[in-house]
Amino acid sequence: MSQQLTWTAVDDYFNELLVEEDSALLRAVEDSAAAGLPGHQVAANQGKLLNLIARVRGARSVLEIGTLGGYSTIWLGRALPEGGRLVTLEADARCAEVARANVARAGLGDVVDLRLGKALDTLPLLVEEGAGPFDLVFIDADKPSNPDYLRWALRLTRPGSVIVGDNVVRDGAVTDPDSDDPRVQGVRRFTELIAAEPRLTATTVQTVGAKGYDGFTLALVTG
Repeated sequence: MSQQLTWTAVDDYFNELLVEEDSALLRAVEDSAAAGLPGHQVAANQGKLLNLIARVRGARSVLEIGTLGGYSTIWLGRALPEGGRLVTLEADARCAEVARANVARAGLGDVVDLRLGKALDTLPLLVEEGAGPFDLVFIDADKPSNPDYLRWALRLTRPGSVIVGDNVVRDGAVTDPDSDDPRVQGVRRFTELIAAEPRLTATTVQTVGAKGYDGFTLALVTG
């Protein structure tokens, strides 16, 4: 069995026992694919991990940068207690349309506030509105902008908040300082900024599974 087939089989085994994907989640993936959206949503076990992180943190407010079809939005929204809120930012109108339908089907229309527009335009508006502080920020959008997203995340959080950055390993390409891939350079700068930021303590976890070889960074705001 190839390495990728093994990773996928292991995901399938644990997901069958531990991850509850109901019709709303399954339809979110199906309808996103039918609408021609890229299949970049988190894997089922990664969605469950985001849900658990939010619940362990006791999050009442979540900021998601990058909605896509709303799959991770549903996982995060379901982690919130009554009265909780989730603001999700999406630049693409087609993605936003699909996500709104998926979120509504999951019964989270009153919980999720989807903002259409480039995140670097909508993030300043959140600051102006006094929308923060958020207990959890999930960064999963265009990687070249990750350094800027981190700066805004710090303005919209407080000590005790958690910041998660997805897709940071990029099949190992992150180790190449001379990469001409702007996504790799964005992740490297993002990581360097975290390392230099005294208000953050963080680690990165490599992952393998149905989505291949990648990883995520988990950071805690401490000051």
